[in-house]
Amino acid sequence: MERATKRTGVKRRSGRKAIMLVALAIACSLLVAACGGERPESGGAESGGNASGKPVTLKIEVFDRGNSPAGSSVTNNYLTRYAQDNFGTPNNIKLEYVPVPRSEEVKKLNVLMASGGDVPDIVFTYDSGTFYRYAQQGGLADLGELLDEHGPNLKAFLGEETLAYGRVYGKQYALPAKRSHLGKYASFIRQDWLDALGLPVPQTTEELYETLKAFKEKDPGRTGGKTIPLGMTIAPAQYEPLIWSFIKPVTEEQRYTLTQQLGSRDYPILLPGFKDALQFMNKLYNEGLISPDFGLDKDKTKLNEDVSKGLVGFFSEDDMNPFYADGVYATLQKNVPGAKLSAVDVYTNEEGKHPKPEYAPIGMYIMIPKSSERAVEAIRYLDWMASGDHLFHMQNGVEGENYTLQDGIPVMIANPSEEAKNRLYNQGDMAIISNGKQLGDPDKNVEAYVLGMPEAYQEETRRALTISRTDTIKPVLFDKPIEAQAKYGTSLLEKFNEIFVRTTMVKPEQFESTYETMMKDYMASGGQAILDERTEAYREMTE
Repeated sequence: MERATKRTGVKRRSGRKAIMLVALAIACSLLVAACGGERPESGGAESGGNASGKPVTLKIEVFDRGNSPAGSSVTNNYLTRYAQDNFGTPNNIKLEYVPVPRSEEVKKLNVLMASGGDVPDIVFTYDSGTFYRYAQQGGLADLGELLDEHGPNLKAFLGEETLAYGRVYGKQYALPAKRSHLGKYASFIRQDWLDALGLPVPQTTEELYETLKAFKEKDPGRTGGKTIPLGMTIAPAQYEPLIWSFIKPVTEEQRYTLTQQLGSRDYPILLPGFKDALQFMNKLYNEGLISPDFGLDKDKTKLNEDVSKGLVGFFSEDDMNPFYADGVYATLQKNVPGAKLSAVDVYTNEEGKHPKPEYAPIGMYIMIPKSSERAVEAIRYLDWMASGDHLFHMQNGVEGENYTLQDGIPVMIANPSEEAKNRLYNQGDMAIISNGKQLGDPDKNVEAYVLGMPEAYQEETRRALTISRTDTIKPVLFDKPIEAQAKYGTSLLEKFNEIFVRTTMVKPEQFESTYETMMKDYMASGGQAILDERTEAYREMTE
């Protein structure tokens, strides 16, 4: 009692009145502490958001791509005003957007995070390594309880599969954006070449091989001996469908331990069947069935040129890529009248399936720095975006001006007014909780892509998107970062490409020795370290 009396500044008095005054003073002191004290999990804001009624500022990172139309900027445009009018002002919150050049995303974010007080309350990155580093260094707020209390719409929208990618050591350090379409790859064949030779569409890898030989021998495209039966590069879209189709069925433990993540992709370099895939590539190359200079084509420039000229009979690609209005198919049809591409699913594993990787169900990692005092408001802002029709409006604009509805699916107007066009120029950077347009159903999301393509290509686009979602392989996700992958990933990816190219191009009798030598070097250069760490991480995860 003596300490409490001194702490509250009340002098000691005798009798009942003094005791009552002391008790009252203690109660007032506790009330002041409760009202004014900070809650660690919310960064100092009350559960109702801006409950005090005093205006507060919520700072939000936004990408600056240097493409703002006249009269707009990334900090003042239709969508920033929409968010202010519909979320900020009703909640007495001023939204302040902090521009970060897209080309310097990680570098600029590192500077902001190091600044402490100047860092925005909502930041994000596409780089998983950057996210893991911030989480491990203690720079991010744990969002688990905040999401439960203030983000019911956001939590339901993202779903468990997406949220799992934002957890490190069991804590929710990021809210990953939800990807609307997980399909990656489809394959494409010159249907007019098949028709000219009276051949059916190949259904298996072996049938494809026979078709490729027929393309080379009979030259249905009349290329004068320049035919490239199978277009190939060292970009993943060309080789991943082929390689993964050779991988044999594996146990969960093998999938977790023998897969190696280099950069953002899983590589099956240690999985059973990988060597068989390389041997098949070697066979194709030595028989003159694939692009002769594929090892130099890192960005698909030569492949696109060869497809456009009508030299390529079959190739794999990112699912919709050939069908864009200015894509390779349109150019091919201009250069070669009557040329026709068909989307096909050919590469087949020993189970008769057509395996191919799919995207992780996420886009950017959305984070709240631990130093933020506006964590509750930040979650409420993201929850607002996931509620009602706000995300739909931010992604699609105004009906009749930006889009029309076709069976409940927004179809963007081909030639909108300048005002309507400017309305959505940065929608992908403002609607940050989603990667791609979300219509509440994966099939509708896909159909929206289809209806956005040139009408002449919509049916093949639909087929390609269906193929890209068939027999897919999900990425492997650990509950903590694998340090060796971050340390060795870049150099090992270069070695992977070297293995892929050199084992393909050597003479058949040199394949075995080349493969063994290069794999030994790969493992000694970090591959073994990744294998050891993944094995230990799997053991810990399953104990």
